[in-house]
Amino acid sequence: MIHENWKEKPTVREVKCIHTDAKKYMVNRVLTEGKNYEVKNETEEFLFVVDNTGKVGGFYKEYFEEV
Repeated sequence: MIHENWKEKPTVREVKCIHTDAKKYMVNRVLTEGKNYEVKNETEEFLFVVDNTGKVGGFYKEYFEEV
């Protein structure tokens, strides 16, 4: 299972959270607007970043911008 070692993998790039206005989920509990996050993996729709809990979570790309 590839997701089990994402946290130890090298960082792909860094992104900045630009908003936490989620329509469906409570994103503001694990992301902070204005904070930079390490990207560990990426798909067409999602970025997998180390969030405020210290774990890797998948979030829509619309919450982030390139640093």
